[in-house]
Amino acid sequence: MFFRLFLFCCFVSFLLPSCSFLPFLREREDFVRVKGTRLMLNGKPYYFTGANMWYGCYIASSGETGDRPRLLRELDSLQANHIVNLRVLAGSEEGYIKRSVRPVIQRKPGEIDERLLQGLDFLLAEMAKRRMHAVLYLNNYWEWSGGMTQYNVWTGARPVDPDDTTQGWGAFMDFSASFYANAPAQKVFREYVQRIITRTNSCNGRKYSEDPTIMAWQLANEPRPGRVGVSSEKNLPDFYNWIDQTAHFIHSLDTNHLVSSGSEGTIGTLQSSAFFLKSHKTPHIDYLTFHLWPLNWGWFDPKRIEETLPVTETKALDYIASHLALARQLDKPIVMEEFGLDRDGGEIRPGTPVTARDRYFRMILKAVHDSAQAGAPIAGCNFWGWGGEAAAKHPDGIWRIGDPFMCDPPHEPQGRNSIFIGDRSTIHILRESATKILRLSDGQTDNPPTGGK
Repeated sequence: MFFRLFLFCCFVSFLLPSCSFLPFLREREDFVRVKGTRLMLNGKPYYFTGANMWYGCYIASSGETGDRPRLLRELDSLQANHIVNLRVLAGSEEGYIKRSVRPVIQRKPGEIDERLLQGLDFLLAEMAKRRMHAVLYLNNYWEWSGGMTQYNVWTGARPVDPDDTTQGWGAFMDFSASFYANAPAQKVFREYVQRIITRTNSCNGRKYSEDPTIMAWQLANEPRPGRVGVSSEKNLPDFYNWIDQTAHFIHSLDTNHLVSSGSEGTIGTLQSSAFFLKSHKTPHIDYLTFHLWPLNWGWFDPKRIEETLPVTETKALDYIASHLALARQLDKPIVMEEFGLDRDGGEIRPGTPVTARDRYFRMILKAVHDSAQAGAPIAGCNFWGWGGEAAAKHPDGIWRIGDPFMCDPPHEPQGRNSIFIGDRSTIHILRESATKILRLSDGQTDNPPTGGK
């Protein structure tokens, strides 16, 4: 039977000499792929400027959090500015942490808020119409969307709260990292992963595993092996194994899409290049990621811009360069999928000055473009993040249930890192850079006119 099928294929190939391969034997090019140190799409290098919009399924929902007219306006605004790639939350769990998002996709193991998943369906369907791509992350090392700590608690572990002064952030980070060795928690997590990856979109009938709108599945937001220090090195074998085996599991469910880890880079691997390399050498991780957070890492103070911004710029460029070198060592593409900076003076309100941010964004985006143009293994970047039409409802910036969603998660001041629709100077910089980097996909390296603000 096999031999007759082989002869038939040869015969049809002979009759159709213009086709080098039969369609059903050809790898589809409308999915983002990896070739060497490049991402590829439709036979061309895929370069992009993107945004983080973790809350996409929330405002796309038909439920209490939904605002579909706003979502459509936001997507149109992003598309008009050539922001073509969105990093989106695809998993949130009912948490014991007070400052975590509500409502959630998964209230208890297997108990799902279908309206939020239908929101994800709607978001992906609308992105497809605009030829945008999504990176969907499935878990969270941090507390603000449930994540790893909640899987631990669901399977019998005693909660650790970072806001409890008797416990603190170090204990919380170690507790979150214990997830990697928690077999019952892994089982519950994988059941959720399988549910998402094998889902059929209720809006357009596409199976998620067959939807080219999805660029990649991502294991988690910023997975770490624990707090910085020798004590966390004991978690490394489980951390390495979790990345390798979870990525392998996803590929076993879905052969069309890429898989990435969601790592911050060396900062997220106990500040060690060796640990980053070892955790990402697995063939099941298709491309690398890194994040860049000057405020969180103690480089930048928005109240002392003149003093701290030059230092921040130097350290940021060094961090980018070091991760391009790591990508070359692993022979994989890399994406800077989070970067952001505060508004001047630490303000959170739309309309307040963003002179430091604009200067910083211009520098970062130029570094990404110039590196890509020179042949470095970087495919693009996603700024953090898109706030669009939203604004903080309260002077203290604290998010409360029912408030509009923006890029700043519930545990952070609302407006700290969001790019609002009225931030015209920042959006102009993003559009200008996005236009240039898109041209690299067509092999064009000259700088075209970019239009007005």
